[in-house]
Amino acid sequence: MRLTTKGRFAVTAMIDVAMHGGSAPVALAAVSSRQKISLSYLEQLFGKLRRSGLVESVRGPGGGYHLARPQREVSVADIILAVDEPIDATQCGGKENCLDDRRCMTHDLWMSLNAHIFSFLSAVTLAELVQQQQAEGVAVLRDHRHAATGPAPPVPAAETL
Repeated sequence: MRLTTKGRFAVTAMIDVAMHGGSAPVALAAVSSRQKISLSYLEQLFGKLRRSGLVESVRGPGGGYHLARPQREVSVADIILAVDEPIDATQCGGKENCLDDRRCMTHDLWMSLNAHIFSFLSAVTLAELVQQQQAEGVAVLRDHRHAATGPAPPVPAAETL
């Protein structure tokens, strides 16, 4: 199985929104700047995440995105599937036409791997990833421009589990 940048970026951006989304929506331009992900690419991803009910958008000045559900209720599998990222290690996409329109000898192996990967990704929540980042000292990354102008504004505490 190969997870493409679409899935990786979606998970990264969702962690960023979870970490920075206290009482105000998080602007995609800020996520783009912090995570070095193209703004237009984030807009595409967040359209899919919104349609899947993982984020909600707020329009207007000070608008952006916030989580539609508590962090502990959003799994990595939810995020990856929302952006149309297949979780599939087979060559045939599960259609059993791997070898001359027949099932290959290793089809069951790859299907079993798919089940394990999906089970693992379903068990990892956004809350756990945020907690892991905070424990590793990543905390909330502040824009470096604030360093020259004085202390950064206080950051709202992350959602409790």
